[in-house]
Amino acid sequence: MDVLSELKQRGLYADCTDAEALSRRLAERPLTLYAGFDPTADSLHVGNLVPLFAMRRFQLAGHLPIALAGGATGMVGDPSGKSSERNLQTREQVAHNIASIKGQLSRFLDFEVKSNPARLVDNADWTAPVSYLEFLREVGKHFTVNWMVAKESVRARMEDRDAGISYTEFSYMLLQAFDFYHLRKELGCELQVGATDQWGNITAGIELCRRKLDATVWGLTFPLLTKADGTKYGKTAGGSVWLDAKRTSPYRFYQFFMQAEDADVMKLLRVLTFVTQDELTAIEAEFAANPGARVAQRRLARELTGLVHGEGAFQDAMRASEILFGGTLEGVGESTFTEIVGEVPSHHLEKARVEGAGIPLTDLIVHAALCPSKGQARKDIEGGGIYINNVRETAVQRHVGLNDLLFGKHILLRKGKRSYAVVTVA
Repeated sequence: MDVLSELKQRGLYADCTDAEALSRRLAERPLTLYAGFDPTADSLHVGNLVPLFAMRRFQLAGHLPIALAGGATGMVGDPSGKSSERNLQTREQVAHNIASIKGQLSRFLDFEVKSNPARLVDNADWTAPVSYLEFLREVGKHFTVNWMVAKESVRARMEDRDAGISYTEFSYMLLQAFDFYHLRKELGCELQVGATDQWGNITAGIELCRRKLDATVWGLTFPLLTKADGTKYGKTAGGSVWLDAKRTSPYRFYQFFMQAEDADVMKLLRVLTFVTQDELTAIEAEFAANPGARVAQRRLARELTGLVHGEGAFQDAMRASEILFGGTLEGVGESTFTEIVGEVPSHHLEKARVEGAGIPLTDLIVHAALCPSKGQARKDIEGGGIYINNVRETAVQRHVGLNDLLFGKHILLRKGKRSYAVVTVA
């Protein structure tokens, strides 16, 4: 299957400036393509996964991907899909963000393979040396304001009188057009890819290549990653889901995909994994027969957590998840348990209270806010609903002491199936 057909089958195809001509060109010889990633933060996020997976598919098909870090465009801010002006970043912030995302890109693109290695470029390298007057003469003169205003990314903001659009962000598409022109001229790049909200910027680059180089180049867009209800995928109550473990822990990353809605999960498996079509068909059949087993969510979480964070982090995240569903703590490492501490209510207790004979379990349960009173705690213990370190405890007179501490400082308490608390002794 050719790469365009695969993208269509996977749901990674939205539009193309000339699909038939591009398909013929792809069949002739390897093609160089690029996607841009503006370093607006020191990590990529789940929304960036679609172009990353698409670029990887092109590379696996023998083509040459370029990941463009927007050291220049990131200083300006892309108005596409934004209802308000971005905050401008300093040069130092942008440089730090670029350095941070380089390692994440290598999880998806192969920069070492000899036949068709990926490249990482920074558009500040060719944009910063160009003077303002030179840019106006060499780029600006090729675009009418009428043409630029007609683009959705600009028009939507201009129609909002409260938000509006600054001249800075209005000029963004010219900077991105200059990128495509430079990459076509210097590296023979013939294709720019991006999400559907990039269509205006992509076509601006195609126009500039035509006018200045008399060159044929193409644009290809992917659908925005959205849920079944139309909202953008990759957001939680706490904000974006990041690829950097310091921003979104591997456990939370794993859980985010484990909690994918039934209506979304098969689409996500097609778009965000390399699971084969035969496997997808089998998973879909098993999932339809028994949705409660969440086989599709488990495979999605496994594939993405392993790819983004590595197999070890996936195993730890899965183990932590099992513990919070009643699994044994036997053999669990401290790093894995630490993930749990951040996910359940935590309480502190003075070490002196667990020394000697220890603290009565009823007192500890109340201290951990699992029961409102010691009387209720006794009833729950007698009823078999209380667990210490995921082991059921039915002795009302039980005391919890130093020997019960996990890693010398933690006690994991559970009431019923899902009510957890961690007490940390210090």
